[in-house]
Amino acid sequence: MTQIKFGTDGWRARIAEDYTFDNVRRCTQGFAHFLQQEGLAEKGVIIGHDMRFQAEFFAETAAEVMAANGIKVWLTDGATPTPTISYAVVDKKAGGAINITASHNPPWDCGFKVRDVNG
Repeated sequence: MTQIKFGTDGWRARIAEDYTFDNVRRCTQGFAHFLQQEGLAEKGVIIGHDMRFQAEFFAETAAEVMAANGIKVWLTDGATPTPTISYAVVDKKAGGAINITASHNPPWDCGFKVRDVNG
């Protein structure tokens, strides 16, 4: 099993090597558990993504895991800028957010970023 290491702004890895659907599920389950333990699960979660290869499907996978944990999901309609996802957390009074993006990293990488109740 791949060891997933979060840095200062999430986890990034090469798509199809370490950044896989299974590992996105693992990260999402961990965040779902955190939201449940902190009493934030009932607030729901925002999930968005950028334009990278398969990012939309990674976001949908994260949404499925959250829904399976009984956590309401607001999934963006398409690629969404990071600040918009952060704003949506505050606007919807959500418990947090997941953003599927590797920001400035190479296009063959993808990332998994989480945001708290403050966006």
